[in-house]
Amino acid sequence: MIEKISLNSLKFFYFVAKYGSVTLAAKKLFVTQSAVSKQIYNIEESLNINLFERRNKSLLITHEGEILFNCCQKVFAQLDECLTELNINNFENKPLVLSCEPTISMKWLIPRLSKFKEMGHDFNVVLLTGGGIVDFEINNIDIAIRRNDFNWGEHVFSEKIADEYMVIVQNPDSTTEELLVSSSRPNFLNSLKKINEFKDFLKNTPQVKLEHFYLCLEACLAGLGATIISIYMIEKELDRGAFQKLTPAIKDNSSYYLLSHTKISDDPRKLIFLNWIKNEMEESQLNHL
Repeated sequence: MIEKISLNSLKFFYFVAKYGSVTLAAKKLFVTQSAVSKQIYNIEESLNINLFERRNKSLLITHEGEILFNCCQKVFAQLDECLTELNINNFENKPLVLSCEPTISMKWLIPRLSKFKEMGHDFNVVLLTGGGIVDFEINNIDIAIRRNDFNWGEHVFSEKIADEYMVIVQNPDSTTEELLVSSSRPNFLNSLKKINEFKDFLKNTPQVKLEHFYLCLEACLAGLGATIISIYMIEKELDRGAFQKLTPAIKDNSSYYLLSHTKISDDPRKLIFLNWIKNEMEESQLNHL
């Protein structure tokens, strides 16, 4: 009997049964709806049973379909465990190459990488700095941390890490009435002008544009003006009282994502790093919001 039905057909059936929709299954599998429907039809023809009933555009699984779905759940779970184990062996001791924007790398990520290393994983993280579109293949990059303020393309796999929070701060001893603004993010000021907590400040304060957030941070520390910056970039300065907040820390409608050119779930190293960095950013929020 097994020779009549391909594993691929069973996978298509499994996704339709799991999501209750051919459309969702096709989206998850990155194929057309007609391809999914054809595979379901092939199974039904081979077994001479109906796996689904179609009522008023709804898809209801039949009793026979439930039996097959339960069987697929067990089989695919075992396969998944086996493949994960093989992947662990395949990726063992290979460094994980990570691309991250310069300021968040210097001020937030690098101070934490020693903590990650102390956890005793069998791979190291190699950090490259960069922003914008990621060329995974040419630069041999495994994963990248980016905000979703640009389109990275449908071919890139992504997982949300945390929301971005912005705050206006200044050196407590500063008397300069200027706002230092980074020009490194597209539409940065336009998006912030829509937020009530920032709107009046941005409207009424003379602005000085600098190329990077790191320059804004250093200029602010030197007393050259206030700056608007990510809460993650100024943790140490806030902890030692080098900055005072002029506004609360507010979500700016962007978020940090982990990007990969292959499925993140297919590489145990990527999953380990994703879970770790999510926890670290959550801890940052708890301590500084």
